[in-house]
Amino acid sequence: MKVYIATHKPYEMPQDKLYQPLMVGSSLRDEVPTGYQRDDQGENISTKNPNFNELTGIYWMWKNSKEDAVGLVHYRRYLGQKGGHDYAERLSQQDIENLLRQHDVILPKERNYYIENQRNHYLHAHANEPYEIMEKVIRENYADFYPGFQRMEQSTKAHLFNMFIMKKEAFDDYAEFVFGVLEKVQEKVDLSTLHGQDARVFGFLSERLMDTWLNTRDYSFTEVPVISLEKTNWLDKGTQFLKRKFLPNSKKKVHF
Repeated sequence: MKVYIATHKPYEMPQDKLYQPLMVGSSLRDEVPTGYQRDDQGENISTKNPNFNELTGIYWMWKNSKEDAVGLVHYRRYLGQKGGHDYAERLSQQDIENLLRQHDVILPKERNYYIENQRNHYLHAHANEPYEIMEKVIRENYADFYPGFQRMEQSTKAHLFNMFIMKKEAFDDYAEFVFGVLEKVQEKVDLSTLHGQDARVFGFLSERLMDTWLNTRDYSFTEVPVISLEKTNWLDKGTQFLKRKFLPNSKKKVHF
């Protein structure tokens, strides 16, 4: 079992053997700290990190990790026994083993946007064309997933952050779907037209593929709280959310 910690810079990390720092975009970094796993070894897409975010780490895990259970958290976010800001409350190996006895997948608690479904939320916050291309790719090339996609986009709730812990069989199935879809989307997206946060397009799109996959497959899952090491300004985040919904021309791109 291994839980990888996606990071793009040195940061305070757990010292136990369960958690392994993973430097995403290693091929683009001047230096990778000792003890951090590089994502440019073996089969990899490390050079795509500016557009794929932590997905370059997930791809590396898919192609190179050998553990029976594998997970990804972020250097500022962990899956925990309870919410808060103390990473000492992160899931232990015993916690994970107990949860995986009953479930195939462990996810962060879903976020509920209440007044906006996932389709509208994405289109208000990001460049629209890549999402529309992804919808077409799923409809035409992954038809068995399309009802699950429609169910995802009409829901106000979503499992975000590209964070998870899964049994290897489930993880391999998930990764094959996600990277299969995104490869076809990439063929049709003109990255030169995307700037700022929108350049991180495939990381944003993939967050909508988690629930699409879950809605289609019969893997069982459970949810746990998210530990955020850096406190969130919920007033500002809520204000920007409402501005994007009701004043779309003044939208501010933020990563959820």
